[in-house]
Amino acid sequence: MRIGTIDRKTSETAISVEVNLDGTGAYDVSTGIGFLDHMVEQFSRHSLIDVKLHVDGDLHVDQHHTTEDSAIALGQAIANALGDKAGIGRYGSVYSPMDETLARVALDISGRPWLVWNCRFTQERLGEMDTELFEHWFQSIAQAVGITLHIEVLYGTNNHHMIEGVFKGFARAMRQAVENDPRKGGAVPSTKGQLGG
Repeated sequence: MRIGTIDRKTSETAISVEVNLDGTGAYDVSTGIGFLDHMVEQFSRHSLIDVKLHVDGDLHVDQHHTTEDSAIALGQAIANALGDKAGIGRYGSVYSPMDETLARVALDISGRPWLVWNCRFTQERLGEMDTELFEHWFQSIAQAVGITLHIEVLYGTNNHHMIEGVFKGFARAMRQAVENDPRKGGAVPSTKGQLGG
């Protein structure tokens, strides 16, 4: 099994993460931000990546540090579990419908982090979470894992459906990308023989 763990402590947050890329989508998530918990749980369930994520953050200041640092730590744990990325699918792309909303996510675990974000929300908050923080969460996880990540909400009117469609699409695309393909014989999926740079 491909398992990655991270314990990360700063003056702003204390985080522990464990992921199992070959899991069943089991999760135990507690960030202190209810809506973020819900989205990370969706990610776990639909990617089939087991996620244990516990955060003690400075929420008395705001949600920025907890949101950013949870994505960094989760991404670092995924990167650790991926190792040299030998045998993985590398790419994933998904159209993700959620009622009236359609989101599209395409990604490459290339080692060259980049985020293209084309999502426009009409509410400033969902639950207690600032909607502007979602872009930052995805930027942080893309950087930590080393993902070229394109996310777009093609259409939709309900802000909750929009971001949930995005997280589910990201989850399904990650499942494709981290899946081992036995036909690759353990080779790194690049003609360079390595990913990144």
